[in-house]
Amino acid sequence: MADVSNSNLYAFNTGTHDFSGACVVLVRTEWNATIIDELEKGCRKVLEEYGVKQVVTVTVPGAVEIGFAVKAYWESKSRHLKTRPHAFITLGCVIRGDTPHFDYVCKTVTDAVTQLNLTIDVPTIFAVLTVENQQQALERIGGKHGHKGEEAALTALKMIALNTSLRK
Repeated sequence: MADVSNSNLYAFNTGTHDFSGACVVLVRTEWNATIIDELEKGCRKVLEEYGVKQVVTVTVPGAVEIGFAVKAYWESKSRHLKTRPHAFITLGCVIRGDTPHFDYVCKTVTDAVTQLNLTIDVPTIFAVLTVENQQQALERIGGKHGHKGEEAALTALKMIALNTSLRK
């Protein structure tokens, strides 16, 4: 099982990187709102700590719609905004039920985020919990498995820094 203590994710040295001009778009689902609210709070907390001033939230009905929302935002809104998004963070929680629906939804959202990372010019961070039950979800929003919202925000910042350095 993945354990954040085996990672250097939290050892983030921003160096001279200034995130105050960054725009991060959170795409969140309506399903499992209690969990998603906590993921979003964790994201916003970390982004604020690192000086990100522009955080936009887009809400979609479910996880399958996440890919469409990211692509549509990138293609339409970003052309008309002064600050184009520097990263997207996808927030969702898919809890296994009694039918194969769980497997289809998980594969669909995972494939969509993978394709977005290969086709748009900014990172799309995968923070969609795919869990067996509500308890596992709770363990990932500040429980024994860390806070996946905070981790997603740190990942976004690291990828913004990487993307910026590669474009110089």
